[in-house]
Amino acid sequence: MLQTNLNEGSRPLAGVRIIDFTRVLAGPYCTALMADLGAEVIKIEAPGGDDYRHVGPFRDGESLLFQTVNRGKRSVVLDLKSSRGKDTVRALLKTADVLVENFRPGVMAKFGLDAETLHAVHPGLVYVSISGFGQTGPNAAKPAYDIIVQALSGIMDVTGDRDGPPTMVGEAIADVAGGLFAAFGTMVALFDRERSGIGRHVDLGLFDALLSMMPVVSCRTLMDSAPVFRTGNRHPLSAPFGVYAAKDGNFALAVLNNRLFETFCAAMNLPALARDPRFVTDHDRRANEPALAQVIEDWAAEQTTAEIISTLEAVSIPCAAIQSASDAWRSPQAIARGLASVVDHPSLGTLRIPEQPLHFSAAPRGGRSPAPQLGEGNRELCPQSDKVIQ
Repeated sequence: MLQTNLNEGSRPLAGVRIIDFTRVLAGPYCTALMADLGAEVIKIEAPGGDDYRHVGPFRDGESLLFQTVNRGKRSVVLDLKSSRGKDTVRALLKTADVLVENFRPGVMAKFGLDAETLHAVHPGLVYVSISGFGQTGPNAAKPAYDIIVQALSGIMDVTGDRDGPPTMVGEAIADVAGGLFAAFGTMVALFDRERSGIGRHVDLGLFDALLSMMPVVSCRTLMDSAPVFRTGNRHPLSAPFGVYAAKDGNFALAVLNNRLFETFCAAMNLPALARDPRFVTDHDRRANEPALAQVIEDWAAEQTTAEIISTLEAVSIPCAAIQSASDAWRSPQAIARGLASVVDHPSLGTLRIPEQPLHFSAAPRGGRSPAPQLGEGNRELCPQSDKVIQ
């Protein structure tokens, strides 16, 4: 149960016990973030295990994707359709602070493990439900994977070239957004419980989370009548703000105010450009973005990306070369920030896995455990059996 007196150097969530009924991505990502911070996460799995145990990429028969989002947890295999399995869950809940589940609405009620039923017995339990569309609304019962939520949220419609098709974001952004908001909701509910003694039911829909992650789009759709359309690698509201071609590749540029634009023009040896009536204000620059982009790319065409970055960084213009994901994870900045750390897996050996990004004073990073083998926690956590509880 939640401890109130923690030693210097402990992780912020040390002493928090979480019963994790989640699988695939959004829910496991949520609980992995909390495991990184010291929470004890007991992952309840069906006899066949989480679906992600069977999704690649694989190494020696182990899913590396499962390893990534289930780091630091313990696995217990239970049959929730059996009375003994449900009794075992109820026993675990006596010492739990949080329950997280990502079944479709109504499924936990069939097991007698819904929020209302459990709060009657455990009023301090924080109960977190993650689903595609939340517990209410006309779509609540519909299944949802990341691509479905991306399609319905509008994020695909605003991603891609203006004359091209809608484009998926290159990561499972709806699941990740849902996991982040669910972890945030868990922390808020735990904080509230410290004052009230009562655990809340936290209801999070992936659709809701992704809509909330789009403030630039929402300001135009909710409060402005201007059309929203795809802008490719250019910012929809500001200019120059986007990706531009150089002699040997592409670079990203972010110029958001008049002072920076004057500095940028001087760096290009085109100081008069800042006084061109087409480009005097950010609004003017965005309205005339194609013409401005042509000027920038004419200047950049004779220079390498490295030369451009050197010139612009010297005068503090925000810019960057386009890194691959592999280069980003191996960059000195990522290493300095400890964004990935090493764990020792019993069969795969040493693995580098992501770590949650927040830094807390006097709290260590690293030193985590790998994702659990299926049912490895049954013997210790369910001493009546080291096999599937049926």
